[in-house]
Amino acid sequence: ENVFLDEEGLQKSVHLLESESGYFFNLKYFEEHILQGKWDEVESYLLGFTGVNDNRYSMKIFFEIRKQKFLEALDSGDRHLAVDILAKDLKSFRSNNEDLYQELATLVTLDNFRENDKLSNYSDTKSARQVILWELMKLVEANPAFRDKLQFPQLKISRLRTLINQ
Repeated sequence: ENVFLDEEGLQKSVHLLESESGYFFNLKYFEEHILQGKWDEVESYLLGFTGVNDNRYSMKIFFEIRKQKFLEALDSGDRHLAVDILAKDLKSFRSNNEDLYQELATLVTLDNFRENDKLSNYSDTKSARQVILWELMKLVEANPAFRDKLQFPQLKISRLRTLINQ
């Protein structure tokens, strides 16, 4: 169903309203931003619906996004950015899994993080984003924070436009 803002071509406003209201989670918007690697926008949108520590699904969603952001920084050769992501974005998960955090930290020291057995199948950024998209979609669908928010609410088409035109 289209709503007034969407009908008027105000996509940024639509997604801002979705996020601020927490009423409808737009999976297509989420998917597009993941595939484009717009990680800050993905997180910002998610925060309208769930916090990092709301439940184990939310924690896993945010961790996977930040881990992908970290791996992409390493893959592009930007070790400074990778260290920054590790220190600022991934550090909050350290207490939950110290070993995993240490393993991520050691990736910075490798010439190619694919030398790590667990990441030897990491091919390229585009493919990795497809894989993480599939994982994140499963986590969103299983997450109770998104219950009843994945279907657009039933509204009369153009109801707001009708009211404005009166």
